Amino acid sequence: MTLDDLARIIADRAGADPSDSWTAKLLAKGPEKCAEKFGEEAVEAIIEAVKGDREGLTAEAADVLFHLLVMLQSRGVALDDVMTELARRQGTSGLNEKASRPKD
Repeated sequence: MTLDDLARIIADRAGADPSDSWTAKLLAKGPEKCAEKFGEEAVEAIIEAVKGDREGLTAEAADVLFHLLVMLQSRGVALDDVMTELARRQGTSGLNEKASRPKD
């Protein structure tokens, strides 16, 4: 399965009955809940990385990717848009790209 496949499945399930689909249930709770769940999964991945648990990190990384795509879906951001942004950055030093961002 590719991320494109997963993004399509999430988009398809967005319209499902929340009692039949975890994805639909999460999306029905709104973008804030989707973002919160993504954050929880990211923290769990960090914990596994720090522990050095390869299997745990693999599982949590899958959860992070899934919940990132759910969060994007909740805000109407297509995976293609994210990939386009990554392509735009390709060939640019990460240090230079970060330095070019507007200062807060």
